[in-house]
Amino acid sequence: MSTAYTATPITASPEHLARVQYDTNGLVPAIIQEAGTGAVLMLAYMNDEALKQTLETGRTWFWSRSRQEYWCKGETSGDRQYVRAAYYDCDGDTLLFVVDQEGKGACHTGERTCFFRSFTDPTG
Repeated sequence: MSTAYTATPITASPEHLARVQYDTNGLVPAIIQEAGTGAVLMLAYMNDEALKQTLETGRTWFWSRSRQEYWCKGETSGDRQYVRAAYYDCDGDTLLFVVDQEGKGACHTGERTCFFRSFTDPTG
């Protein structure tokens, strides 16, 4: 039996949004953490529009640096992310989203997390 998640928009004040510091390409890194386990699932990039879409829809939206387009996590794979909390760091140059992860996981390889490789694992 799978869990049915629902999207919950996050309300952010203009003052908080103004504290986000984008790089020269207009992007900010976004860390995605699983609510139930605390595991870091992935890191992707957001621009102003992707951040606003994420907060307004309660689903994670990103800017693809390679494809130069927006994408909503899970629209192709079914492995959707539902935002439960949103934070920005002390400098405003990194975002953190705590999510419920639907489906197999966050990584395009089929792994639960993108951080499945260890520098100490001889099998790589």
